Amino acid sequence: MAEVRGGPGFGRGLRRTIFGALLVALLVLVGTGVAVWQVARTDDRRPVDMIVVLGAAQYHGKPTPVLRARLEQALELYEQGLTEHVVTVGGRQEGDEYTEAQAGKNWLIKRGVSASRVTDVETGSDTLGSIRAVARIADQHGWNSALIVSDPWHSLRARTMAADAGLDASASPTRSGPMVQTRSTQFHYIFRETGGLLYYRLTHSPAEVAGTNLG
Repeated sequence: MAEVRGGPGFGRGLRRTIFGALLVALLVLVGTGVAVWQVARTDDRRPVDMIVVLGAAQYHGKPTPVLRARLEQALELYEQGLTEHVVTVGGRQEGDEYTEAQAGKNWLIKRGVSASRVTDVETGSDTLGSIRAVARIADQHGWNSALIVSDPWHSLRARTMAADAGLDASASPTRSGPMVQTRSTQFHYIFRETGGLLYYRLTHSPAEVAGTNLG
């Protein structure tokens, strides 16, 4: 006799479906985390139209250690002759005199980069908004290829957003600064960025929408 809906066979089938869905979700989560880790360990520096320095906090025009690590990485790439243009990115918090982009530009100029070679994009309170603003500037100048400079764990999400915005993007993550100092810090940010990347892939929105403050 055929098993009726709601009988033992239905229960077993439901459990298998739930187990399968959980297994797929786990594989996606682990796979994304591994991808975040792999990109964090890879420096894809190459000649490009522009280096893009993603913003981080500044105080009274002075970059914080996180932003300074990104700027130092960008300066190294620029001095290697990989580009003629550096784009600094980031808006200002309420009450700030300087934007993150201005602080970054000023830091680079003080270290010998010509002001005409640095474009400050004072837009964006999150990664997605910043990347889209950069894409608009790039279109105006006829720039297409970009090296994204950010923290290692942030690099895959930033590169993914840049590619979705129409840029030929690679990542050159920082190798110094607070984000790479301890194992516990590294694991913390790998976990955060895994969630942020999955959220972006599902919604194409910045993760602040979900209240996670990932950017």
